[in-house]
Amino acid sequence: MAAGLQKLRVFDQSALPPLVADAASEKGSDKKPQKGSEEQSKKETEGYWRPLLILTAFLIFCSLMLSGYSQAVMWLDKPIAEVRIIGDTKYLNKRVLAEKLAAGINAPLMNVDIAGLRETILDDPWVHGAKIKRDWPPAVEVTIDEQIPVARWGGKGLLNHQGDIFWPESTQGYLSLPVLNGPATQTQQLMAQYHDLSRLFQGADVKMTGLSMEARGAWSLVLDNGIEVIVGREQLRERLQRFLHVYQKELAPRAEQIEKVDIRYTNGVAVKWRKHEEQVEAG
Repeated sequence: MAAGLQKLRVFDQSALPPLVADAASEKGSDKKPQKGSEEQSKKETEGYWRPLLILTAFLIFCSLMLSGYSQAVMWLDKPIAEVRIIGDTKYLNKRVLAEKLAAGINAPLMNVDIAGLRETILDDPWVHGAKIKRDWPPAVEVTIDEQIPVARWGGKGLLNHQGDIFWPESTQGYLSLPVLNGPATQTQQLMAQYHDLSRLFQGADVKMTGLSMEARGAWSLVLDNGIEVIVGREQLRERLQRFLHVYQKELAPRAEQIEKVDIRYTNGVAVKWRKHEEQVEAG
């Protein structure tokens, strides 16, 4: 029986603590992976919800802003009670212009068609430019840039200080302005030429009141006594200086009988009298 007994391994007590510690260590090692897994799961959950929370907060913010904007627009969008015309005007009637604009307003302040109002006001030939804006209390404010006529264009139009042609209903009140004629694309050249040539008449007994440019570039002018002067295309200043010399010496006493003077000649001028034509030599 003794031979059948199994031999048991006997351990000293001093060897037990390390084994316990090892067991505890093994248990701890088993728990560490479990804790890391929980933390990882927690992070994944936070990473999933955080964008949703940010998006939700952003949508709430946008909703509040939109609601506030809508409330502000509703508060501002009142019926327009006044049309104000600002700017110095000499030829325009501000009251008539304001009434014309008011008749075309059919919407509250925030919905009024500013571009349409501007087109309406620019339809007036005396309006060179206009700026329109909304104002509060509910009003439309219009700043006017009025046309400044400096010359007549043909028989029906006027030229402003920038050389632009505009067509008022009548030019009868502007008969004192010089008359310019020529290609519509050459208005600025016509104005510059008129101012340049008119200086030659300073101190003379006659003045230039009109200037015309033909399509081929030939020039002619009209004097304040009704005489037409054919100048040509070249040597305008030299020819006019010669004409003024001849006019003051020979022609002035008979100016009422003269219809036209052609000064394109080298040594004199050709005069067309109201009944006949003759040559006048330069003195």
